[in-house]
Amino acid sequence: MADALSVIPAFVLRNLSDKLYEKRKNAALEVEGIVKQLASAGDHEKITAVINLLTNDFTMSPQANHRKGGLIGLAAATVGLTSDASQHLEQIVPPVLNSFSDQDSRVRYYACEALYNIAKVVRGDFIVFFNQIFDALCKLSADSDASVQSAAHLLDRLVKDIVTESDQFSIEEFIPLLRERMNVLNPYVRQFLVGWITVLDSVPDIDMLGFLPDFLDGLFNMLSDSSHEIRQQADSALSEFLHEIKNSPSVDYGRMAEILVQRASSPDEFTRLTAITWINEFVKLGGDQLVPYYADILGAILPSIADKEEKIRVVARETNEELRNIKAFPSEGFDVGAILSIARRQLSSEHEATRIEALHWISTLLNRHRTEVLIYLDDVLDSLLQALSDPSDEVVLLVLEVHACIAEDQQHFRQLVVFLVHNFRINNSLLEKRGALIIRRLCVLLNAERVYRELSTILEGESDLDFASVMVQALNLILLTSSELSDLRDLLKKSLVDAAGKDLFVSLYASWCHSPMAIISLCLLAQSYQHASVVIQSLVEEDINVKFLVQLDKLIRLLETPVFAYLRLQLLEPGRYIWLLKALYGLLMLLPQQSAAFKLLRTRLKTVPPYSFSGEHFKMSGLNIHEDGDPSQDAGNYRNGINFAARLQQFEHMQHEHRLRAKEQTLPRTCTPPSMTTMGVENSEETRRTIPTPAPAPTSAAASASASAAALETNRPPSRSRRGPGQLQL
Repeated sequence: MADALSVIPAFVLRNLSDKLYEKRKNAALEVEGIVKQLASAGDHEKITAVINLLTNDFTMSPQANHRKGGLIGLAAATVGLTSDASQHLEQIVPPVLNSFSDQDSRVRYYACEALYNIAKVVRGDFIVFFNQIFDALCKLSADSDASVQSAAHLLDRLVKDIVTESDQFSIEEFIPLLRERMNVLNPYVRQFLVGWITVLDSVPDIDMLGFLPDFLDGLFNMLSDSSHEIRQQADSALSEFLHEIKNSPSVDYGRMAEILVQRASSPDEFTRLTAITWINEFVKLGGDQLVPYYADILGAILPSIADKEEKIRVVARETNEELRNIKAFPSEGFDVGAILSIARRQLSSEHEATRIEALHWISTLLNRHRTEVLIYLDDVLDSLLQALSDPSDEVVLLVLEVHACIAEDQQHFRQLVVFLVHNFRINNSLLEKRGALIIRRLCVLLNAERVYRELSTILEGESDLDFASVMVQALNLILLTSSELSDLRDLLKKSLVDAAGKDLFVSLYASWCHSPMAIISLCLLAQSYQHASVVIQSLVEEDINVKFLVQLDKLIRLLETPVFAYLRLQLLEPGRYIWLLKALYGLLMLLPQQSAAFKLLRTRLKTVPPYSFSGEHFKMSGLNIHEDGDPSQDAGNYRNGINFAARLQQFEHMQHEHRLRAKEQTLPRTCTPPSMTTMGVENSEETRRTIPTPAPAPTSAAASASASAAALETNRPPSRSRRGPGQLQL
């Protein structure tokens, strides 16, 4: 200290702390001259003493003017040192950097000025303090004082010039600091950071692309900034980097892919579009590097396919197609399970387009990696089955295609059909709205006979008899009306002459027993007219209710469709098809005379040639004339291996079960049902009086039939109709 005081006159020290800038400036010039003389003499010890004096007595002084004088004095000393300044930078620069955080804005301003002058002198030697200077400038760029900001910008430009021309700059040491600062939200700081990234990327000797994953997320974060200028600068920087990536032989796609996937779900549209665009380029360029990241990329692409912004949707669809066209294998790191998991999650998306593409992916995986997919089947099967209830028809059709691919194995086929039946049972609207669509499509994809046989097997043992009846009626209607099942109908028409037709008839018969009208339809389709007539005559009073008449109304109308054209043509030969006539007249007698179906069927029967009504033909009914008109011993009970007597017993037993279930449902809940084995016919009248049977509400499908049926249910007298032993008649 004494050496410094002996070197610097007192008036210089006094003027250095004066409140007037001019006096401080003149004093600084004196210091510059003194230091220059000492440097020429090589007296670095005294130079160190002068610097310590300026640092301790001035820059650390509580007086603002002293601090200002100290800063200008240090800058003057550096100028005086010229080429020897690098030896004393460790003493000169730190106190100047500390002044950047001074509470007085004028001190901060003079600190920028001082460092600017120091940097001009030392140039490249200045690089050793780059991180500290960068950190200080980062803070000053957002200073509240405009003059400080202006001074900081001047200093920033000088530092950029020094860095771009220096060969001592270490990008490895700088990147951690840059990565930390990229999370700052201040718009001035963001501009400062983007400016530095752009400058450093322009330097040929600095490999900013290699460190792009370290600050890529920060750049994407700036795309949603409220300032248009910052968004534009960030986008410009990203575009330049993407251009470099396209032309670079070595790029770390993996780390950047993780960042892009996260940014693809940003709430900001511009950020999402940029991220999806980058992903699109990565999929085209990345090759094998991206295989382990396919699942993550797919997780970003699928939701974007349904984005509200059209540009994003277009790029996302293109990327999705590119990704799906790449044929990777598990041995290359392709994770089938992860891809399946992503597709499964997207099946619950609120957007139809996303669900459709997720199904396309599952279908693609099944075609390419069936063995691996079946390993993970338990993880996705529930979601696939639930998707059958999707509100979109297109989604349901695609789900069925996926199920059909899975169901090539018998185990999975039965699992699918069992679930379908279960779903129809618990969701009546699904059966009503989608039942026909699902069944018809499955028949196309999985063979109609196979589907119907499996459904029949399941429904045969169905405990919910009401559901079984409804389900069979639905299946029967699909069988009679769907063009997809024409081959199945043709096979059933050969039931009496062909083994395959017979097997199918017997298989369906077991479950069709749940519905009298379904059995009658099946017999008419199979041309088993005698059995149809017998079934009609086996019906008892309880069977002929509103539901039955509605189904009968539908059947009569179906008889007028092209499906039953062969049947109508057979009426031209009444002598050969007398059992057909008898069956149709039996149906006519069951219909209320005022119903439209009665009038329709009666009109049709009037067109039959007159000789069909001769008594001679009906007398032959006792000769068991079978369907082709040829007399045959016991032909009505046994034909082509079909035991019709046993089939009739099977039908009557099932209808008996239905009648019992219906009676149980009509009994009051508090009433204990009487024993069916002890109550005979004599109690039926009493039961009729004490337990009212509510008539089912008519449906809109056949209003006239329903109205007539209601009247029929109310007014008809008790009959000695056929029923099981001990059966209670209501």
